[in-house]
Amino acid sequence: MNDSFHPLSDLPMGFGMALAQNPQAMAWFSSLAPERQKEIVAHTHAIRSKAEMQAFVRHLPDGQKSF
Repeated sequence: MNDSFHPLSDLPMGFGMALAQNPQAMAWFSSLAPERQKEIVAHTHAIRSKAEMQAFVRHLPDGQKSF
């Protein structure tokens, strides 16, 4: 990632697709400060399956603090 993080254009494809399928999670993620968004995006690099990514995104609006 570079210093000029653009939340919706710098998302890993699988994460972006999972967010697009979950409007509540997308709204929650979009409302976060850029630094928090970067933390979440960094975590997504460790997710290895579509099902795991969907579960991760499904739980984002719960205010998940740690991964």
